Amino acid sequence: MSDMLDWDDTPLSTLTPPNTNASNLDGAGSAATVTADEGASQRRVNIADKRIINGQTDVNQLVPFKYKWAWDKYLATCANHWMPQEVNMSRDIALWKDPNGLSDDERRIIKRNLGFFVTADSLAANNIVLGTYRHITAPECRQFLLRQAFEEAIHTHAYQYIVESLGLDESEIFNAYHEVQSIRDKDEFLIPFIDAIMDPNFVTGTPETDRTLLKSLIVFACLMEGLFFYVGFTQILALGRQNKMTGAAEQYQYILRDESMHCNFGIDLINAIKLENPHLWTADFREEIKALFLKAVDLEYRYAEDTMPRGVLGLNASMFKGYLRFIANRRATQIGLDELFPNEENPFPWMSEMIDLKKERNFFETRVIEYQSGGALSWD
Repeated sequence: MSDMLDWDDTPLSTLTPPNTNASNLDGAGSAATVTADEGASQRRVNIADKRIINGQTDVNQLVPFKYKWAWDKYLATCANHWMPQEVNMSRDIALWKDPNGLSDDERRIIKRNLGFFVTADSLAANNIVLGTYRHITAPECRQFLLRQAFEEAIHTHAYQYIVESLGLDESEIFNAYHEVQSIRDKDEFLIPFIDAIMDPNFVTGTPETDRTLLKSLIVFACLMEGLFFYVGFTQILALGRQNKMTGAAEQYQYILRDESMHCNFGIDLINAIKLENPHLWTADFREEIKALFLKAVDLEYRYAEDTMPRGVLGLNASMFKGYLRFIANRRATQIGLDELFPNEENPFPWMSEMIDLKKERNFFETRVIEYQSGGALSWD
């Protein structure tokens, strides 16, 4: 069975956690206060002093590197740059306008997908820019977060490009997160974790606030980007495998690859925080995280039922139950939890293959999607 994510990274569990300084456990050491520490900004940065959260070193000084894994991921995402308008949508437009081109169930899937994603990536960007970035004190990680926020904007652009190209009712699509229950339920699950760290009065530096940040990171890396996106990705890419909506499917594959890297970075960030702050990872906290995983799996399965009330594309909602449990197991074990659903297997191994950036293939009968930036893109 292929792993969902295999980036050949050195596991962060092999790193040695630094000594925990008691002053860091109850002091007011957050990203919001670091820049005000004039003494820190005037001293040369010592690698040993750098920390993911509650650091007291100058956040404006990128090197010397301590978290080179974050810098390497930043470089990888830059190499994979793409823009939506580079994808030809003419075949999609013709198919959508053809009354017999797509079934009603296929059209429902497309509109439901866009209805969720057009706002989901904006939520993700807001969470990074207005929340997470402020509390991370490692400049290498901040560099990746800035790139990630830009990519979330590209994804929102891509969904708008698809909506505009197909001539869809923009008010229907963009208001779906208010009007479609299965979409609203997912967003309402996420929003409290955004609000908590976006509060201007929120600062890290105590076990309680540090766990609040860690919980938010887990929700967004493992459950939003690492779980909530996968029903939609699978559905649209299944259309592409049947040579339908190939332009939209090509953009979704790009987005899938970007989001896989975001998820992978987030998991490394979570594990680095755990290594530096082992006192946060209590039994009670782990149980709280497990409960969030179970809730997220249930919400995404309900979304699958709503988007495909009948079998379509060789898929049905019940198939996604096993898939979501399989993904949840992967995410849980990646952050050091036990599997929540033992012995689940991946019913869609072709999805794992798509995530592997190292495989070259001529997908959707358009071109090889082993993409790089600028002139390396070829659409023949």
